[in-house]
Amino acid sequence: MSGLDLARYERDGFLVLEGFLPAGDCDALQVRAAELVADFDAGAARTVFSTHDQSHAGDRYFRESGGAIRFFFEQDGHALNKIGHALHDLDPVFDRVSRQPRMAALAHALGLAAPLLLQSMYLFKQPLFGGEVGWHQDATYLRTQPSTVVGLWIALDDADRGNGCLMALPGGHRGPLRSWFGYQGDALVTRTLDETPWPYIEPVALEAPRGSLVVLHGLLPHASAANCSARPRHAYSLHLIDGTATYAADNWLRRPGLPLRGFDDSQG
Repeated sequence: MSGLDLARYERDGFLVLEGFLPAGDCDALQVRAAELVADFDAGAARTVFSTHDQSHAGDRYFRESGGAIRFFFEQDGHALNKIGHALHDLDPVFDRVSRQPRMAALAHALGLAAPLLLQSMYLFKQPLFGGEVGWHQDATYLRTQPSTVVGLWIALDDADRGNGCLMALPGGHRGPLRSWFGYQGDALVTRTLDETPWPYIEPVALEAPRGSLVVLHGLLPHASAANCSARPRHAYSLHLIDGTATYAADNWLRRPGLPLRGFDDSQG
């Protein structure tokens, strides 16, 4: 992919690519998400997703979401927090947008020799109370050896400081992986790997106009504030790994019966 500033990515651990996704694709994802929500029986499950207490870790509905389309709520139990985690494989609209040639070209340009689409999330960040996401590294949740996870975060609404855009610690990806979230026996636990504190770096707001794609290195510390505005901040997030690496067997995300696919694999 021409014009990609790989030197900046190596330096900062992130890139903001404005105008990456056409407005028509943004519209298609938002319309499809609304359809999925309309068809969802909210009484079937009320799993709350939180990056702070991991209370959802004991919920079978969450544990089996790696190979399904599941709905997760904010702390209040009423507003949706996200849809995950296999939209890109199980829904034709999300599959089409996720596997378009430009996405494949980006993955290869970022150095993924055999990119595989591991996880997808539709993130709502509801107006006035969309919850904050604490500082974390994506490799905590999606560990490979060596570490290869890359996050692709697409703004489906304008994302800025007012409605809870991403925040990052530039260059922080050069530090160690601090923790790991996965299975220890039958339990999902968070284990500390390295007690090195986050680097003393001024956080940078990754403000992203609608259609922008934010690339996030798997070891980059990033977060987002609560949405205190009256505007939504919908986003679509994909996580890729390199098929040449080993995906840890004790990772939380498992996909029994749903093999990982790359960009060139046909559906079905």
